[in-house]
Amino acid sequence: MGSSDSMAHAELRPHHLDWLRTQPATLVHRQELFLCHATPQDDLTYWLEDLTADGLVHMSGRKRIESFAEGIDFPVILCGHTHIPRSVRLADGRLVVNPGSVGCPGYDDDEPVFHMVETGSPDASYAILEKVNGCWNVTFRRVSYDHMTMSNLARERGRNEWANALASGWVGV
Repeated sequence: MGSSDSMAHAELRPHHLDWLRTQPATLVHRQELFLCHATPQDDLTYWLEDLTADGLVHMSGRKRIESFAEGIDFPVILCGHTHIPRSVRLADGRLVVNPGSVGCPGYDDDEPVFHMVETGSPDASYAILEKVNGCWNVTFRRVSYDHMTMSNLARERGRNEWANALASGWVGV
């Protein structure tokens, strides 16, 4: 485990770990919503974002985004991993949504190259999905909360990059 995973793991009790072990890698909700963490095939691959060789995070191209959706025959696909709120309407009308993150508005990562993901806001981010006349729509919400309590805790635990992200939405402040 990396330092972030190790820190989170240390907060969990055996019953939390037992529950997590029972969770599937993907889930279908009400035969309309397909849920996964990153992509349906890989829990660590960015779906809606891509990286340049020098670590610049940018929106992926349409062909790449649609390639990950092949074989997922549901009108809405929910993913995460990058913590960046974004939705993409595929050519066939399906909607891919990353709701963002409630408590981690930025981070850095060494894989596959060093890069930073920053949302520029410490606010919690989530999405509301609504089906109107047979078409799914998404509304993104940003909500302020006491992010400084978590920022201070991260700093106390030696996680300055998380403390910065939690305080401001920027890792490299």
